[in-house]
Amino acid sequence: KLVWNQQLVHHDLWDFDLAAQPALADIELQGIPVPGVIQATKTGMLYVFDRVKGQPLFPITEKPVPASKVPGEVASPTQPFSSLPSLVSQRKLNPDDAWGITFWDRGKCRDLIASHRNEGIFTPPDTHGTILSPGYIGGVNWGGIAVDESRQRVFAAVNHLPMVVTLMSAQTMEQQARSDDYPHSDFALQSGTPYAMRREPLLSPWGLPCTAPPWGTLVSIDLRRNRIVW
Repeated sequence: KLVWNQQLVHHDLWDFDLAAQPALADIELQGIPVPGVIQATKTGMLYVFDRVKGQPLFPITEKPVPASKVPGEVASPTQPFSSLPSLVSQRKLNPDDAWGITFWDRGKCRDLIASHRNEGIFTPPDTHGTILSPGYIGGVNWGGIAVDESRQRVFAAVNHLPMVVTLMSAQTMEQQARSDDYPHSDFALQSGTPYAMRREPLLSPWGLPCTAPPWGTLVSIDLRRNRIVW
């Protein structure tokens, strides 16, 4: 029978499924080892639970997140945020964050960021285009994490590549998919909804990311001190 469960994303509109396998490790609480399970997520957050009881070993807080503007869609008003340090930025992506190797592509990226909705992590997709940061590949994706129990360290490979998602009618999707205007995009119909989807990395006209490198990092988290070490 089911002993316990935890929902780490409410009403997932972002493909923030739990792609990484959980890791089992003893977690030290006041010097006492507790059987734990650590789950890394595409949101860039780490969650740690008592393996037996399912209770969080580091507090989880429900925080307000942006609402959906799509007719008929009701996004969850809150999401569960871990008290462990986030492995990715959760703040709003601003036009001033635009990056490029010349003033021209940097300006194009600045305009691209300004033209899309982005209110930080968990900004819902809509028909005008939404910047997802972190994007569809995370945060932490299939690669998962490694744990050093003796040092109480977690090691994670983390992605930092914002993406763009746009909802549209199935007819518009078919037209765009047949065109040559979206070489970096994925298209998909969505069952149970009148909307289809286009998604792509947030790229300049030269095909470079619109945000500054690094676009991937290796991160070490100290569970004893609840901080990112490097």
